[in-house]
Amino acid sequence: PQGRPEPRLSHVPRTGCGNSALSHDLHELGYTDVTSIDFSPACIAAMRARYARCPGLRWAVMDIRALAFPDAAFDVVLEKGTLDVLMVEETDPWDVSPRAAAAMRRVLTEVSRVLRPGGCFISITFAQPHFRKPHYAQEAFGWSLRHAACGDAGDAGAFHYFLYVMRKGQPLDAPDLALGRRLHQPPP
Repeated sequence: PQGRPEPRLSHVPRTGCGNSALSHDLHELGYTDVTSIDFSPACIAAMRARYARCPGLRWAVMDIRALAFPDAAFDVVLEKGTLDVLMVEETDPWDVSPRAAAAMRRVLTEVSRVLRPGGCFISITFAQPHFRKPHYAQEAFGWSLRHAACGDAGDAGAFHYFLYVMRKGQPLDAPDLALGRRLHQPPP
């Protein structure tokens, strides 16, 4: 259809899809091979039923800490707020508990594993760069890191959200690499 982007991606998984319409929106934009996961069987059953008329949308019950996909299976992995759940019990975003840091690392290791060389991991979150970038900026993941703030710049009371894009097979910039290394240093 005129005005729609050409689908360039062969596989787009969405982690922690919940009951969001984002997978369907991607399908409507021409991305017809989208796999959405969530750990809730009830949620996945409801989404399968809601979007049964969209054969390119697949739904799977899965834990984001142990993805049941083969290595290098996807061009893009997209998460919107899923990683925020790993931090929900944290009381100090400047000093994340070892448990939360380990859970984040486990998920990001899985995301890196299932990305093809040149693939993108896209993370959409309210987490500000000084809190989230150290988790993403790990050399072991084998990706570069970029981010942008989104929201109404003219409204001082508006909440901003952040878009992080990691590209598999590209190096981290030196400042991002330094951020990632600080995450794993013991306190003074």
